[in-house]
Amino acid sequence: MNEPRSVYIPLEGRVAVVSGGGKGLGRSFCLALARQGARVVVNNHNRDADAAGRVVAEIAAAGGEAVADYADAADPGSGDAMVAAALGRWGRLDICVANAAIGTPGMFHKQAAAEFDRVVDVNLLGSARLARAAMAVMRPAGFGRIILVASAGGLHGDVGLSAYAASKGGMLALGRTLAAEGEARGVLTNVLLPYALTRMTDGFTPPALGRRMDPDLVAPVLTALASPECRLSGEYVITGGGRLRRASVVEWGTVFLPNGDGLSPAQLQALLAESGAGKPHEYRVAVDAFNDLMSEGPQ
Repeated sequence: MNEPRSVYIPLEGRVAVVSGGGKGLGRSFCLALARQGARVVVNNHNRDADAAGRVVAEIAAAGGEAVADYADAADPGSGDAMVAAALGRWGRLDICVANAAIGTPGMFHKQAAAEFDRVVDVNLLGSARLARAAMAVMRPAGFGRIILVASAGGLHGDVGLSAYAASKGGMLALGRTLAAEGEARGVLTNVLLPYALTRMTDGFTPPALGRRMDPDLVAPVLTALASPECRLSGEYVITGGGRLRRASVVEWGTVFLPNGDGLSPAQLQALLAESGAGKPHEYRVAVDAFNDLMSEGPQ
């Protein structure tokens, strides 16, 4: 008689916290993590609407474990509160998903400074608050998976979304820095750049395209990055609509400035074109790029 085969549960025993986990991508992330066995802190600051509570109920109905958290990412103590919710309930934290974000469209010169600051505070500083609190727990434990949810707007910029793009661009640099700082302690950090139909993107997405942009199509990439078997760190992963791209920041070929005090716009354009025709280089951290630049050519 054959013995029953055990079912592999990739995240069994792990604990995750997901900021902005009540709706859209965050909800998909929470449900996917729970399906793979993780116990989840579902964060959403709107206690009255209780989106977090509804996601917790969905997870519980499917046999999982979750707890709601209502910290506001704009609150300086929000990261500590989310991590405390995980430690208070389950005594550990393995996975940190910094997903909470807002975005208010408007041309840069017309947007109120206070509104710009609010977007950066929630998106960039809110993610940093959570990642800092998570890192403080993960480094002594010798294990952690941090996923910062950024945007292609942070790579390329976007018209009418200066605050959003600036905040998400900051997350790209933060992610590479955390990866470099945490890898030796078993804390791996990656940046996810999703395309998905959410409350933020609904008004800008044609219906035919929106049907292909289900947030659930992004979640498998998130759970792969959260896995103990994942060895990736410092990666920028773009995904949406069942597609995936690796992204990075590169520097092109090194060229040398002509002797003399002056440099005309035409000369500068020609030098940049020459550099752009060279081989692209990726660097782990900025000091590697600096050392490489200064090692070439005359000393």
